[in-house]
Amino acid sequence: MTAIHQSIPSLHQLDRLFAPGSIAVVGASTSPGKLGSVMVEAIARGSGGALPVYPINPRVESAGFHPSIEAAAAAHGTPIDLAVLCVPAAATPAALRAAADSGAGAAVICSGGFAEAGPAGVAAQRELARIRATTGIRVLGPNTSGFFRPGSGTRVSFVPTVEHIRPGTVAVVSASGGMNHALSFLLSERGVGIGLGVGLGNCVDVTSADVLDYLCADDSTTAVALHVESVADGRALLDAVRAVTACKPVVALVVGRADVAAFSESHTGALATSWKVTRSLLAEAGAVVVDTEYELVDALAVLSRTRLPAAAAPGIGLVTAQAGPGLVILDALRAHGIRVPPLAESTQREIGDLLPPMTFQANPVDTGRPGATFAEVLTTTAADPAIDALAVYALAEPGAIDLSAAVRQSAVATRFPVVVGVGGPADSIAESSAAAEDIGVPVLASPTALATGVRALVQDARARFMASPPRTDDMADLDAGPSFPIDEHGAKNILDTVGIRTPRRRACHDRAAAHRALDELACPVAVKTLDATVIHKTDIGGVHLGIHTAAELDDALDALDRIGAPAYLIERMAEPGVDLFLGVRRDAVFGPIVVAGVGGTSAEAIGDIAIRSQDITPGGAEAMLDDLASAAVLDGWRGGPVLDRREFARVAVALARFVADHPEVGDVEINPLRLTAQGLIALDAVVLPCSDLEAERQQATEGRPQ
Repeated sequence: MTAIHQSIPSLHQLDRLFAPGSIAVVGASTSPGKLGSVMVEAIARGSGGALPVYPINPRVESAGFHPSIEAAAAAHGTPIDLAVLCVPAAATPAALRAAADSGAGAAVICSGGFAEAGPAGVAAQRELARIRATTGIRVLGPNTSGFFRPGSGTRVSFVPTVEHIRPGTVAVVSASGGMNHALSFLLSERGVGIGLGVGLGNCVDVTSADVLDYLCADDSTTAVALHVESVADGRALLDAVRAVTACKPVVALVVGRADVAAFSESHTGALATSWKVTRSLLAEAGAVVVDTEYELVDALAVLSRTRLPAAAAPGIGLVTAQAGPGLVILDALRAHGIRVPPLAESTQREIGDLLPPMTFQANPVDTGRPGATFAEVLTTTAADPAIDALAVYALAEPGAIDLSAAVRQSAVATRFPVVVGVGGPADSIAESSAAAEDIGVPVLASPTALATGVRALVQDARARFMASPPRTDDMADLDAGPSFPIDEHGAKNILDTVGIRTPRRRACHDRAAAHRALDELACPVAVKTLDATVIHKTDIGGVHLGIHTAAELDDALDALDRIGAPAYLIERMAEPGVDLFLGVRRDAVFGPIVVAGVGGTSAEAIGDIAIRSQDITPGGAEAMLDDLASAAVLDGWRGGPVLDRREFARVAVALARFVADHPEVGDVEINPLRLTAQGLIALDAVVLPCSDLEAERQQATEGRPQ
């Protein structure tokens, strides 16, 4: 049999999957309720008969059935674009091979029983991957409920109720077929239509990154809902998210909050769980990351219709017809660091001429019970130079105001984003939504939903602003890779080379050298064990601080000798300050990740961290520590030192570049990285090879249930 799977050119490699001109259902049946029968019916009903559908079953001799996909291709006259495989797992590899050899461009594998079902299933999935690699056929699944495109009528899904999903411009890319449907139904119920809904399943081939790449070039998609359970290729996913968010928003929901990574040898690994890492890096790549499916719906209700230009801190104008809901919205926005700036005095005077004097008019603007001047209030507020987007809330009061008409009359929606919230009966909200849709204004049904939508609008703008190209500052690097094992002195030599300040110090291999170091370095000094095998020196009594005299030095050296110190590090003590930690760890999924937070021995207990990728830019690094709940201590808290964000950015970028450029390095950690009145100084440092990290991961995996 001659394979002809490359005979049909395609504008995009996934066109024959998501925009097929013909479909064959392998495993079709005449028995109602069976998977193959349901799939044939769903595809036929969705297209209204316009899409050729070929049922395949060699044991069925009924009109319209074909014994093989080759026979269906012969009847069609050209190779079938898409093969939908509804056969048991054991029969699926042969069916996929037959589809590829017949010239099919893509396949959807609905059946389960593969990698999720034990060794036999793993072997079967590997065979699917081998067939895909050798033939070039694209594969969605296995273990997926398929996909649907409500606008075109293409429904390759065995869930019959997908016919009720509203067509629109949002794409849902979900790790789970069930969540693809659940999110699509929820979005549809809230008035957000779906252009494409995809359940990825086991991802033997097509991944979320592949679908995002497809959507990047799809002009009919205005926003993307991304549901993530696990990530196999983190770099590919982040690159795809960056590409998409440059032209359209991505809202991501990441599950796995309780999956705590079992890395034990450093704070960096112990604190950077897979859930935290995935969320942080998706946000850095430009996605708006949400906590629940309801937040995802509210975010997409806004971002599918409007978007702010990239900006560091857009100003939001809030106009409310009722003070109580306005306070709820204001509180939610400010709790997330969203700027609601006071209006200019001239703006307030103009608004004062439009409203009764008892209302608050500085921003938020409280109109009291809405009246005839409401549209003018919107126009005046929007004209203030500090305002970049407008949030408007009112209860549905048909006798007092038509909110959508007021927005239309003000014409503010033609100049920049406007998000409306309406409280009231479902019918009233539906009427407002329908009227606002004509002018591209999203309508949400509660104060909290409005705040969530506006927050997404701002987060999307911030993320694109932070994705600016890195500065071209010259940074030193090592001429050659480091030689392991590396003790603290060697680790700090590396930091010196890449431009990170460390204390004056001496590595001493006997007591005489230690006493000479005491004379050479200004007191007080720290005396430490110098042992590359010891990561947490304080845990074993390997650190003695505040040493001034020769006698105190001898006492410290005696203590270090008792714990078997092979050498001593004598180091000038730094002045007091605020302790941070900064680390770069080579993550198995995403590559090097940058982790920073409150330092010292309590870092793991506090868990207040910020995470970025190896692609961290100086601008992103400067804003990184704003993620910390304890960020205020870095800004002169109670007379303390003030962090120079540019200096921190230089240090973070340098450390990330060092690890990225040296694949033999697995982990670099500075803890503490002390903020002093003279700037940042690394008081302790660890550099570990990749081999140590692999041993950790293997040990952790062996201790966890699979």
